[in-house]
Amino acid sequence: MTTAVHETDHGGGGRLSAWESVREAIGTGDASRVAAEVLRLDEAGRKEVARELPGHIAAARDAAHERHARRQAAAEAAEEQARQEYVRAETARGRSIDEAHESWWTWGRFQHAPGHGVDWAERDDWIESMRVAGAGTLSTAAAVATWLYRRDFTRWRWNGDTGPLLRAIASRPPEWQADLAVRLALRLRVTRGRARDDGAPLALEMLRRTGAVPPDHDPLVVAWVSTPPDLEDDPLTGHLLPRIFEAQGVGRALREDRVEPPEWARERHSWLRSLRDLADAGRVDRDQLVDGCVRRFLLGGDAADLRFFVRLHDLLAPAPSRERARDHLRLLSAAPGPVAELALRELRRAGALGGGTGGLSGEEIAEAVEALLFRAEGKLVRAGLTLLDQAARDAGGGLDHLAPALASAFLSESYEVRERAVRLAVRHAGRFSPVGAEAVREAASTLPPDLAARLSAAYGEVDSAPAEETDDFRPVPLPSFEAPAREPFPPALGDLTGTYTRVHDGIEFERWLDGFVRSPEARTAGEPLPGQTTLYGHRHWTRPEQWAEALLREAAAPGAEPPVPAPERAPAYAHHVLRVRIAEGGVETDVETDFGRLPVETRENIAAALAEQGIPLGNLGHFEEGPPIEGEILGISMMSSGNWRRPEEEPEEPRDRLPGPDSVSPPHQAMLLRCAEVHAALKAGALPPYLLATPTLTSGHIDPAELVARLEGYERAGATALPADLRQALLRLPREVDPDVAERAGRLVSEAGVMLARWLEERPEPVTRVDWSHGDVEYTHDRQPGEHHPRLHPRIRLEPAGQPLLGVLLADPPPYRPDDYGAHMDSWRLLLPSDREAVAMHLLPHLLDGWNRPGYFHRYVAGLFHQDGPAGEGLALLVAYLLADRGWYQSAERGQELFLRAVAAGCLPAAECGRQLGLVLRRTWAKLNDALSSLEECARKGAHREVWEIMTGLLPVYLPGPGERAHSAHSRALAFAAEAARRAGARGPIPEVGQIAARRATSGYVRAARALHGQLGG
Repeated sequence: MTTAVHETDHGGGGRLSAWESVREAIGTGDASRVAAEVLRLDEAGRKEVARELPGHIAAARDAAHERHARRQAAAEAAEEQARQEYVRAETARGRSIDEAHESWWTWGRFQHAPGHGVDWAERDDWIESMRVAGAGTLSTAAAVATWLYRRDFTRWRWNGDTGPLLRAIASRPPEWQADLAVRLALRLRVTRGRARDDGAPLALEMLRRTGAVPPDHDPLVVAWVSTPPDLEDDPLTGHLLPRIFEAQGVGRALREDRVEPPEWARERHSWLRSLRDLADAGRVDRDQLVDGCVRRFLLGGDAADLRFFVRLHDLLAPAPSRERARDHLRLLSAAPGPVAELALRELRRAGALGGGTGGLSGEEIAEAVEALLFRAEGKLVRAGLTLLDQAARDAGGGLDHLAPALASAFLSESYEVRERAVRLAVRHAGRFSPVGAEAVREAASTLPPDLAARLSAAYGEVDSAPAEETDDFRPVPLPSFEAPAREPFPPALGDLTGTYTRVHDGIEFERWLDGFVRSPEARTAGEPLPGQTTLYGHRHWTRPEQWAEALLREAAAPGAEPPVPAPERAPAYAHHVLRVRIAEGGVETDVETDFGRLPVETRENIAAALAEQGIPLGNLGHFEEGPPIEGEILGISMMSSGNWRRPEEEPEEPRDRLPGPDSVSPPHQAMLLRCAEVHAALKAGALPPYLLATPTLTSGHIDPAELVARLEGYERAGATALPADLRQALLRLPREVDPDVAERAGRLVSEAGVMLARWLEERPEPVTRVDWSHGDVEYTHDRQPGEHHPRLHPRIRLEPAGQPLLGVLLADPPPYRPDDYGAHMDSWRLLLPSDREAVAMHLLPHLLDGWNRPGYFHRYVAGLFHQDGPAGEGLALLVAYLLADRGWYQSAERGQELFLRAVAAGCLPAAECGRQLGLVLRRTWAKLNDALSSLEECARKGAHREVWEIMTGLLPVYLPGPGERAHSAHSRALAFAAEAARRAGARGPIPEVGQIAARRATSGYVRAARALHGQLGG
């Protein structure tokens, strides 16, 4: 055997074998070089390379990956150097380090290091080289077709260049190339990822070059129509154009094709335009294209698959043709709407629906009418009625053959269709034989009573007795839900050092704080805390466990706590841009200038003005003297950006470690406030013997008698109540108090005792409401149009305002949610056990954000059902929204259970909940169908009366107001309300519904309102 060798400069001038030369070319990742090497091989060399190629796949891949990794490392080093140089330059201009780094990552990186990245696809540059080597050396076309699309050669992205591959294949015999072209075409699949695969372009190009007859293969046709059309010069046009009307997938591939491409894709080629131009030029028979479209319609498919062919048919504007009438007739019954409309239009243009010579027969016209009347599209059904009327007028004799079509119209869900069909039946009643009339009369039994009565005058009494009740609704008792027991509150914790990290739970928090205040010896007992801590490095303590640790450390080493660190301030920096207005030669111009070109006196004045306002010089502090500005300076303007504070804006020195009210939720803030006052009292040596606010029940309540006893003990010991602790205790009192306990409280003489007595005598009631806004616009009435991105504004008012702790818990919650805003949400109900509506207000800022809302949010809402206090807009909105919500964490079953729990607990303000549900449907993305389906399920589980109350609140809000148009959803809401009223046995009109029912119109919306109004006795 002879092995081909090549004279190649290789170090000392050694000679390479055929495989060594090809392997070296593969190692460069240059497919063109590989093609050149392959074309130089003789038969023996090709066999040698073909034998070695399969075993080289792993080595070629690893070498390419190593090559990419080296380039990537070099690029990253270059980018890091560019970043350092950029940061140095920006800091020299007056920016801070942090600002310079931020600027680099936001835009500087793209301006100063745009070419440092390495394309990830370079990891795959070995693949094309290997494919070219195989295409030029493997012996059979079958082997090459298999080699080219090995799984090993799946790549990230194809670069679009088949040139090297085609050059390697071009040296093969013509018959061999034609065989390969057909094999490549048959390997195509519609699902193959075209962005990473050259299968379609390569197969199409090989078929064009070899002149081979394309195989009958649908994916090949789809691939052909997925390329820009060049129908006049493409040798494949004659073979593949007729197949576009049969191949599956062509319509979907061309569904977005337009005669005129959109503005954003002007370069897009149009198959529609190309086919039209081909027909206009006489290169292809127009009738053949039209027949192809009709043939495609008859094969079936959905609207998306047939959209291209509908457009092509309309674009070709075929002449009216009665020869295609029966094909068009077949399309009326089951084709997608656009195709059926086209078929009806063509039948009309051809005069096929008018009877007479060449037209459809009477039976065929009846078939067309019946097909149209069975359609779901209102436009086609109305066309069927028109055709029915026309057929009746055109028929010379009886109309019995149209009775089935009338029966179809009587079954329509549209009242308008049925009413019009009745008019037609009455108009032509005399042309039906007794048999036909009986068929019409029997079909009319499905009509509403009012329409049946109109038909009875012409056809005799129509049995319009109501159909047998199909609603399988049966009232059932509400499901039972176990209410959480109000058990005695657990005792204070004794192991304080072992449990201080668990105080994030509301009950454990109270037990730990009670134990700390009540037991001085427990403060220093147990395992000592570690000597090292990061606690004092934090400006704010935002978690209860941080305060607990601080209390333990202060008790163990009094006075050792370091002072509160100064507030963290962002470094001050500024960047200034100067513009001057100059006059020169009688012309005024406004130009940007450098600081160094201004007169010295002007520069000093600018620097002094900046210093007076506390604005850093920034980049003006580093400048080079430049040539003076020519002309007269008329004015100077300066635009400044950066971060600084004016002297009068300097904050006061911190006095404690409490976070600001914008950092945590108000209930969370209240917990921290109590920790802070215990911490301050400990440092001042003024701790009381025990706390007043420790609950006596696990619901968070305090027994009034126990609180009186605690204050009696304070008076005996001469202790002073902590302000936040006292007010938290008052908030935990139940709303009903034994008169004897109130009398005991009235005998207390301390300031805290007097406050308790006053609270028991006249408990202050917070006033709550929920406001909505979208953008900067606040809603002023329930029917106000808006957008689907609202913001809730919970409102809580308590007089007098500003009291310790009360001013936190019973004040407006912020409408936004900082990072820690939802912490300890499971404990919020314990803080306000007798004011569940106030807790609901604090939950509302989380309600609309389904993505970030806690996954157990519904549990926190359900926890309010067994607390005390009136329920209002807040609780109603929580239940209403979660009933209709189908967001990330929400399910229909979860919202329904929440609704049923509220009903079972007797705390649901149903009418208000309906009002809030109407607002939710108007102002958010919630859907009426979702809400009604949930209400239907709740009605079937025993809440049918409450469901009706929901609808009484929903309809006045949800139904269209002045200037708004009614749509089908409004009709569905009225129909559902009528059914809910029937189930609940409701009576008594709803004014808004009565106003609609009084209108003279006969639309479905008005009829639904009349049905509900009648159900209610109106």
